[in-house]
Amino acid sequence: MKEQQDGAPGHKAYLVQDWLRDNCPDFISVDVHWRNPIDEWPPNSPDLNPLDYSIWSILEEKACQTPHPNVESLKRALKKAWKEISLETLEKIVDNFPKRLKACVDANGGHFEYILLFFVVFVVIRCVLNKTC
Repeated sequence: MKEQQDGAPGHKAYLVQDWLRDNCPDFISVDVHWRNPIDEWPPNSPDLNPLDYSIWSILEEKACQTPHPNVESLKRALKKAWKEISLETLEKIVDNFPKRLKACVDANGGHFEYILLFFVVFVVIRCVLNKTC
């Protein structure tokens, strides 16, 4: 198993990078600290990570409908919510990846969520106008 950095600011802290280097033998750094400015791992987009573009929002919707009195309650709710996600839903999320990858390439690696949103709105409008929905 490899530890891959996602580039989140808290994960790039020098202290975190040192700990991972010491404790994860196959660690691939995203070290951007001035002491070692060479990136070993290219930045990645949360828009291309199924956990970020779908799963977390599903879990949040299911597990956080009511406030939790403590962390254990939240953990139980998240585990329950995870078990309730159907295989069909997971397959749709994964099947969405090629479209997202193309949008990322079309945006030259930049932010592309607005492109996907525009496409969905366009399809819905066309569907309504053509009365094909």
